[in-house]
Amino acid sequence: MKTFEELKSDIEALPHREYMKLTHWLSERDWQVWDEEIERDSAAGRVDFLIEEALDEKRAGSLRNL
Repeated sequence: MKTFEELKSDIEALPHREYMKLTHWLSERDWQVWDEEIERDSAAGRVDFLIEEALDEKRAGSLRNL
């Protein structure tokens, strides 16, 4: 397996188009990992407090339109 420094050097040597494809792929992969984490947290009840906060704000009439 390559080291970080070797990968960094390889990335810096990429043609612009290939670099852009890589950054797009990394961004999409990052969002996918984030989505999976949110789904796990939601299924485990770790974000229920956010729902409760929103419902409290709604009951208090303090929500505003975006």
